[in-house]
This record gives sequence, C-alpha cells and structure tokens, in this order.
Amino acid sequence: MLIQTKFLGEVEIKESEIVTFENGLPGFPDYQRFILLSLDADLPLALLQSTEEATIGFVVAFPFAFKQDYAFDLSDEDKEDLQIEKEEEVITYSIVTLQETFADSTINLLAPVIINTNKQLGKQIVLQDSKAYSLRFPIQQTVGSAK
Repeated sequence: MLIQTKFLGEVEIKESEIVTFENGLPGFPDYQRFILLSLDADLPLALLQSTEEATIGFVVAFPFAFKQDYAFDLSDEDKEDLQIEKEEEVITYSIVTLQETFADSTINLLAPVIINTNKQLGKQIVLQDSKAYSLRFPIQQTVGSAK
C-alpha cells in the first residue's frame, strides 16, 4: 500500500507493519495507525508516520543511544493495553524535536513511545516521576561524546 509521508514523500508499506495506537498519541487522538520508517541506517532514528494523515509524522530515536542509563517501569495497565507478555517484544522510542543542527535538537525522555512488536500495538506513556527525565533532553550531550 502507498502512503504519503511528512518527510519522505510517497512510500510503499506493508499493512502488517502498521502499529495501532488505540488512543492515538497525546494531542492526536483521532489518528491510530502509524508506521515506523527508517531514516538512516547509520543513525538510531526513524520516522513514526501516520498512515491516515501525511502531515503527522514524528522523528523518533532509541533513547538508550542518547542516555545509556535511561530506565523506567511500565505500569500493569500499560502492559495490559499493549498486551505485553515478554520484555523481548517491547521496543522503546522517544520523540525528537529537531532544531537547525542535529546537535541542538532534543529528545523527549519524559514520554516514551512503547511498541509491542509482536502485536503491532503502541502507546505513548507519560512517566509519573517527572523529575527523573526531561521533556527536552539535549542531544548535544551525547553527539560530541559518541565516537
């Protein structure tokens, strides 16, 4: 199936790769179907693109690539919503806010996007301990140190 994307133009996707966010994403409750598209094989980044609306797409990253000690617990409700049975079926992303230079960009560690890769279910959660992680964690802290 062909979809229009915010950053990549028209791309072909497989229906089986669509991730369903039953409640949408915060601020976008009417859009439940998203696809993860690779942006660059050498970077820990992807595009979380709505399959329903081309203008809704988010650059996401593996948060552990930018904050190695990043950790949190999922609530029982989140595990149930995502039908998680084993830790291995879960992948975590964080939304990136791009700036003029990548080093000036930030990553949202406070509200990770959790995806059950077996069931193709996703949910963005807001961590309850808001002091532990920042909404705008500077990528610059890790760009210069990563060699």
